[in-house]
Amino acid sequence: MRIDLTDTTSSKINKALVQGRRAIGTPAVGMVLTLVIVTDEENAYDSLKAANEASREHPSRTLVVIKRAARSPRDRITSRIDAEVRVGADAGTGETVILRLYGEVINHAQSVVLPLLLPDAPVVVWWPVNAPLDPAKDPLGALAQRRVTDTYAAEQPIQELTARAEAYHPGDTDLSWTRITPWRSMLAAALDQVACNVTSVEVEGEEFNPSVELLAMWLADRLDVPVKRSLSAGPGLTGVRMETSCGPIVLDRADGSLATLSIQGQPDRAVALKRRETAELIAEELRRLDPDDTYASALKFGVDRLGEPSDQTTVPPVTETPEPKKAAPAKKAAAKKAATK
Repeated sequence: MRIDLTDTTSSKINKALVQGRRAIGTPAVGMVLTLVIVTDEENAYDSLKAANEASREHPSRTLVVIKRAARSPRDRITSRIDAEVRVGADAGTGETVILRLYGEVINHAQSVVLPLLLPDAPVVVWWPVNAPLDPAKDPLGALAQRRVTDTYAAEQPIQELTARAEAYHPGDTDLSWTRITPWRSMLAAALDQVACNVTSVEVEGEEFNPSVELLAMWLADRLDVPVKRSLSAGPGLTGVRMETSCGPIVLDRADGSLATLSIQGQPDRAVALKRRETAELIAEELRRLDPDDTYASALKFGVDRLGEPSDQTTVPPVTETPEPKKAAPAKKAAAKKAATK
């Protein structure tokens, strides 16, 4: 069921939600959280589709905030809210409200969203594109327990990681980090099978892919060894090679779907490591609402430190003790002659 509202208010939108629930015969609210998507018209469809698929696992009220650019100076000072309310089959397993903001109200989107939040339920804000540099200080981000961004969508992804590290607040997360969850699980499981010391690591992936840097920083932070970042044609992450005291451990994925795990002294194994859709990534992020300390530690390690020698591999300089100078032959002969007198 869909209800279109033009030049409306938050109060009328709430009434439309109640009306829609009664019309489809489900007056009770059975949602567990509010997901706020801040996007533009170009990315609204794909973002909403991913959220609806994720709602099968996490029934939620989804609020899509689209800030429309004004075409004339008069429109910039005239505020208007258009809304589309979806309930039932049109909204997955929850409720959906698409908000289009015009004029001055664009700068006060939090005042429109706040009355529409589910009472006593957690709030997650997701920026598929154009995320603020400091999500926690954004007016909409300040309403949320979790703030989801995606550095892969940034114009300069690697520089964006540095900005995210400087502005990090507990509750921030990144879909580029979520993408490497299967890689982290597989590498951790591989190291659990051997009793060896890792001496160095090489992470290979396509250029301008922040997931490659995040995986490299996670390995460098956890293993305290130098990690080299190498380029490949992709897609995405293509391989990790860990040099250990027992031989190399290699996880290679050349086609973006099936990977091969090679451990010294064991037969090679094929493992499923496909690239996941956005809906799967959002569903994973909605499973936890507490701060991700592992992500914070890896992010703050710093891209510029990749490849540096670790503290454990630093060899202190050796101070040589100077040898005593040997006496000249003439002086030795004179000393011997004096001793015999």
